[in-house]
Parts: sequence; C-alpha cells; structure tokens
Amino acid sequence: MSSAITFSRYGGPDVLTRVEVAAPEPGPGQVRIRVRAVAVNLIDLKIRSGTMAGIMPVEFPHLPGWDVAGVIDRVGEGAHAAIGDEVFGVASLGGYSQYALLERPLAKPAEISFETAAALVTVGETAYRGLHHLDAREGETLLIHGAGGSVGTIALQLAVARRITVIATAGGHDLERLTALGATAVPYGDGWVERVRAAAPQGVDRVFDTSGAGLLADSVALTGNAGQVITIADMAAAEHGVRFTGADPADRFPQALPELAGLLAAGVLDLPIGAGYPLADAARAHADIETRHVRSKVVLLP
Repeated sequence: MSSAITFSRYGGPDVLTRVEVAAPEPGPGQVRIRVRAVAVNLIDLKIRSGTMAGIMPVEFPHLPGWDVAGVIDRVGEGAHAAIGDEVFGVASLGGYSQYALLERPLAKPAEISFETAAALVTVGETAYRGLHHLDAREGETLLIHGAGGSVGTIALQLAVARRITVIATAGGHDLERLTALGATAVPYGDGWVERVRAAAPQGVDRVFDTSGAGLLADSVALTGNAGQVITIADMAAAEHGVRFTGADPADRFPQALPELAGLLAAGVLDLPIGAGYPLADAARAHADIETRHVRSKVVLLP
C-alpha cells in the first residue's frame, strides 16, 4: 500500500485528503520509485481549485502532482534503469504519493538533493522553453516579468550565463537577490515602464512574461514587435498578438532537463527551496502558497 493525497471535488486546500491506495506496478518501459520529494507547482493549486477545469478537467478522485524525485524500487520490462538508481522526472499517474511511476526517468546528479531535483522539473523546463522560443541572443536586452518566481529566476540565470543583459521586474523583497544573480532589478507596479526604460536606455529587445499580471500591451510597446514577447501566464496573449506557451505538450522541452540538472550540479544555477512539508501536510502547503507565506519552491516529503 501507499499513502497518497487525493481530492474528490474542486475547492480550497481542505479538499486534499490523505488516503491509502495500492502501490502502482510498473508496466513495460516504466519504473516505480519510492518518492523522496514531489514539487508543489502553482498549476497544482489551479487544478485543485477548479480554475483550470475548462482546460484541464480531471476525473475524481484525482491524484495531483507531476514533478518527483526518488529511488527506483521496481522496473518494468524493457526499462532503461535499475533498482537503486536515484532519478527524477514526470510522474505518470500523479506524484503526491509514496510511490510513483516514471516513463522517462532521468539520472539525478549526486551533487543535487532530491528536493532540488523534483523542484526543477516544471520550472526548469518552462524557463528553458521560454528563452528558446524567444530566441534571445548574446548582447540583447531581455525583460523578465515576475523574475522573483522560480521560472523567472531560472530564466534570469540562464540568460545571464548566455551573456544576455537582463532587466527583471519583481517585488521589493526580491530585488537584492535578483541583482546578485546578475540582473538589473526594478520594482513592479505603477510606473514600471518608465523604470524599465531608465534601466535599459538601449531599449528592450525581448520580453518573457512569467507573471500574467496584464503587462503585455506595454511589453509589446517596449519591443515594438509582438513576436518578441512571450508569456506563460497571461491568457489574454492572443489579444495582443503574443505567443502563449505551455498549453500544448508538443511545445515543451523535456530534453532540456539533463542539461539543467548538470548546471545545478556545477553551481551555475541556483534553485532555492522555500519549504518542505510532510506529505500529510499537503493542504497546509497549498494554503501557505496561496497566502504567500512561502515564496520559493515548495516540496512535499513522503
């Protein structure tokens, strides 16, 4: 048996319930892991609340979570991994559980923790994908909205490593940290356009919006070209001629994860973990994220 967290109706964090379920058995090409960490992503909260029901409906009871890291304890026929391997990746059936199945297990570098490996999956791929689709290049100036979040912070670090000048909008509590990572950080809120123009007198070439805060019209005006702006969070993207990325699985870059894990292991990237909660406290983790008691990545520890 396996302890897991499920919900049987949409609602607040209190709909998350701890249950005992049969431990899943790996099929051909799959591995089963004893989960050591599972990331809590904002999409988990949106799915649980029903906000995404029109786009990503679920069947009840639903086992949430995708991003997991752990140790292989069973392998299916033809799986390219071995019992005892430390791996991470996307769970096939949901990750808020003591056991999870992976179809594409990735080797976890010894230099990074299970918590960091699990936290990397969605936010790392998203950051990499945004920069790839923008085709941001060395010598250009990139504006990142919401750079204080995990996706924005990773995108910032990847861009700086590629010799791209980064202007980062964020809350006041994040400005010093983002400056230390190599960006010119400016506060968001009223007057942000003027502050960005002052920080980038050479102009802004491309914009990566991770905030979804209704900033696309001004972002297009800054670049002069809607094709130079991309968002992962603003559902009004099409109204501004801006590309929205993330809804189509074919649009994603899971092949980037080994590279990103290597950069973490080498110390080129930093991915702070804000808090770790026991699996049984999943509802509290969701509530703390919603009330902004934690700002960095949150993981559950089965």
